[in-house]
Amino acid sequence: MFIITPDDAARILGDFGLSSGTVGFTELQRSHYERDDPASRDVRLIVRADAADGRPFVIRFKHEADAPETLIEAQSRFAALLASHGIETPRAYAAGGRYVKPYSIGGYDVLVTVEDFVPGQLRLIDAETARGIGGLLARMHDIAEAADAHVAGEVLFDPLTDNDLFSFSDFASHREALLAADAAAYREIERQREECMAHLQTLAAAPRYATQGDLSDCNLYRTSDGRLGVFDFNLCGDSVPFFDAVMQAVFVARLMDYPDELAGRPEEVILPAFLTGYHAVRPFTDEQRALYPNLYALLDAFLLLDIDRTLRHAIDTGEKEAIRECLSDIRRRISRRPEMPI
Repeated sequence: MFIITPDDAARILGDFGLSSGTVGFTELQRSHYERDDPASRDVRLIVRADAADGRPFVIRFKHEADAPETLIEAQSRFAALLASHGIETPRAYAAGGRYVKPYSIGGYDVLVTVEDFVPGQLRLIDAETARGIGGLLARMHDIAEAADAHVAGEVLFDPLTDNDLFSFSDFASHREALLAADAAAYREIERQREECMAHLQTLAAAPRYATQGDLSDCNLYRTSDGRLGVFDFNLCGDSVPFFDAVMQAVFVARLMDYPDELAGRPEEVILPAFLTGYHAVRPFTDEQRALYPNLYALLDAFLLLDIDRTLRHAIDTGEKEAIRECLSDIRRRISRRPEMPI
């Protein structure tokens, strides 16, 4: 297992021009690759390092096949670009003019970045906060477009390709079992999915710009004076801003924590609030408004969390009635195609 010592952390902070007298460090996040493969040399570790002068920093260690040094450097530079244009994000530090520095520690080759530690992570999302997050995302999109900023990384969601959050291909991987349960419903879902995709193909050649890519509750914070900030550009990559805006709106409206008064209905409050905040800064075009029902339908129908939680379980247990109920629900979702709620 990849292990660092206080001396390692002190040396790294010194290399990045910071206090080298580290008091200690605390692990914030670790991926345990060695559990699946004891011989693995892959690493993803994030630590908080507290320097002798009291300043806290975040040190990120990474060694992953899909995260080369060039990508991490580009992601870090995009974060710095946003910060230079007034977006609240932790200050990143450079060593030798670059934000990424390679190290060999305990037999592991890792890429290291250092930034300020920021408190105030958002846990609960209410309507006012959602509007603020929407506006924050719109500002980031404006900055990226104006600077023609690009990062050659894969993003969480692109309706024109496979992705990690919303996936028709994951649904279709169960095709035989679904056809056996209700062929008519499955074929109708396929037909409607193709119809949605045909509309979205009009944006296949739309300009793509760098996006932060993951406005989750673990990656947003509020400063002591009330400003919203963002960190963790691990999933930063190029995307069509409209695709990113709608994906992030649905993400914020479904996959976070909400006040008790929104129990059972967060999306009906949070989704329009987010989109309203975005629209106030970066207005949606008539074309985007017309495409929204088709994009939303795809997100709503093929949310991987729902497929894994319900459909996959029904298939694994062979419960045909449960499979038919899942198909009916997916068919309903992809059919309803609501207008943009602003």
